[in-house]
Order: sequence, then C-alpha cells, then structure tokens
Amino acid sequence: GGLNSQDVHFFFLGCYRKGEVDSGVNDDVIPSTNVKLDSIDEETLGTMVSETLCLSPRLTRTLSSTIYHKTKGNPLFVTRLMISLSKDGLLRPSLRRQRWEWDEEKILCQKLSDDVAEFLLHTILALPMDVKSTL
Repeated sequence: GGLNSQDVHFFFLGCYRKGEVDSGVNDDVIPSTNVKLDSIDEETLGTMVSETLCLSPRLTRTLSSTIYHKTKGNPLFVTRLMISLSKDGLLRPSLRRQRWEWDEEKILCQKLSDDVAEFLLHTILALPMDVKSTL
C-alpha cells in the first residue's frame, strides 16, 4: 500500500527571538511545541566548554570568556561558534599534547557578526553547492 495522510510526518526546527513572531501564530493549523532557551550565563558556559573539551575550567577560562563575549551566551550561537572554530582549525585536538588546543589571538581577532542569524547565513553560504541546493 501507499502512504495515507496519517503516515506522513514532518519535522521542522525553527528559532526566533522574542517579539519577532506575530502573536497570532498558534497551534490551530499545525500542532507545535515551543521551547524557550535563555542565554547561558558565563559560569555555565565555562562549565560547558570545560566539559566539552575534557579540560579543567582553569585551562579553558580564557577560551570560555572569549566565546561568552562573542556570543552573549546565546546557546545556538555558542554551539555554532565552537563548531566553526573547530572547522577553521582554531580549536583543534593535539595528538602531541593529548588535549584540545586553540589559537586565542586568532579567535579574538576573528570578525563575527553580533547577529546569530547572520552568522548562520554565512555558515550556510559556505556549504558546497549540492548541499545548498538540497536545503
């Protein structure tokens, strides 16, 4: 048999900032779940970076502080920035030292948009053409 309308599912993940969506948007047409993410405070972000890199907070303090100030604690921005730093080779595993290392000067000098949407747009534009056409 073919698929009927009850067998079709669609997953969509979107994000918006408070005040950017009309208050008329609701679950009447398509059921949805809203999840509110507040900004991460600097201490929590420090713990997150430390645990992600399996290093003590003392060793990651300056990196965590830089990430916090560049992202203002936006959880999506923090995650995407760390991935971007890794892809750009600014945050990398060192086989010799058997731990993560980073180039703090280059990270500090890296020009980033203050707008997470613009940052994500640049990330998408950098994707290969076949991936962009699929999106």
